[in-house]
Amino acid sequence: MTIRRFISISIRRAVFSLLLLVAFVNATAQTKFLSLQKDSVPVFRGFAVSFDLVGAGLMAFTDNGQYEGALRINLHDEWFPIIEAGLGKANHSDDVTHIHYDTSAPYFRIGIDKNMLKDKHGSNRLYAGLRYAFTSYKVNISRPDFPDPVWLWNTGYDVKDASCSHHWIEAVVGVDSKIFGPLHLGWSLRYKRRISHSEDGDFGKTWYVPGYGIYGDTRLGGTFNVIIDI
Repeated sequence: MTIRRFISISIRRAVFSLLLLVAFVNATAQTKFLSLQKDSVPVFRGFAVSFDLVGAGLMAFTDNGQYEGALRINLHDEWFPIIEAGLGKANHSDDVTHIHYDTSAPYFRIGIDKNMLKDKHGSNRLYAGLRYAFTSYKVNISRPDFPDPVWLWNTGYDVKDASCSHHWIEAVVGVDSKIFGPLHLGWSLRYKRRISHSEDGDFGKTWYVPGYGIYGDTRLGGTFNVIIDI
């Protein structure tokens, strides 16, 4: 499957899932679990687009990172279905093992946040939410020829376009603060948990997973977002 076809299929699936999620929230808005405040404010309150500065900073100053944007729908200033999408890249060489690793691929997340503040319609928000995330990517892993100290044969290798996939969930807490007009700034802290993968092979675990980060380094992550509320 080509990258273009994968992006097209993934976007259609994400949009379809988001529409189902919005329909579910609307259909169950009167239940105790998803109850909305009874006031004159309409259910649909617009949407917001955002861009993460943390991933872009990592991309600029380190050997891995991502460009990430998000679309968040506002339901009554209380429930916020969201799609996050980005492009994750890595180009890393280990100083000790001399193993070189590179990849570049899109990733997607879909989920929902809830405004936890008592004053739902205020200019600031405190979020708690969940995400389901996935990516399908290819990696190149290589090591220059190096004689084995015992057997003296070369131990170099070169893996090209090894296909991998990664599915995980994230628990999210975050803050959104109005600066002026439609401009907001916000941050989020995330706990990530892998639920399925196909990236362990003869070459071992991949060093970096687009959207997830350096695998095995930490399960924590975060974003700092510039947000336009529409």
